[in-house]
Amino acid sequence: AVWTSQNMQNMVMIKVLMYTGVRVGELVKIKLEDVDLNSCHIRINNGKGSKDRVVPFPQFFRETFAMHIALMKKQEVSHLFESSWKRPYSERGIRKILMQYTKAAGMSRSISPHKLRHFLFTWMKKQGIDDALIQPYSGHESRQSLEIYSQLSIAEAQKEYDKVIKTFP
Repeated sequence: AVWTSQNMQNMVMIKVLMYTGVRVGELVKIKLEDVDLNSCHIRINNGKGSKDRVVPFPQFFRETFAMHIALMKKQEVSHLFESSWKRPYSERGIRKILMQYTKAAGMSRSISPHKLRHFLFTWMKKQGIDDALIQPYSGHESRQSLEIYSQLSIAEAQKEYDKVIKTFP
């Protein structure tokens, strides 16, 4: 439902959440000048634990992202995502937007910004990306904090194992 939406800002917002794994509290604070389209990075200022970090976004997303940023600059706003009242979205506002798309897609369980974050980091682990590379982007204090994504992968592996073990000789 979101990919066919006429609301480009919502589509870009959800893709930023999906592609970067930023927390919703970080997303609402991103200013236009925090985005570096040339290097495909977003600077996160005062993230969880008052830490700053840089998160990547994919090159194939750069053109769409640039169009959104150009539109926001034309509207003379300061934040990456602002309402029609020229105010940054609240965390609750972003959760409501996600809930609307979840319902429109006919999904029984709502998707939260945090679920998108978990999905990205679990997917990265499944791709074999080392914790040392994921940690700086995730904003986690230590690599141990990333164990939850391994555990999620193991839980999925268990389901697959249960399916195939029945045919084991």
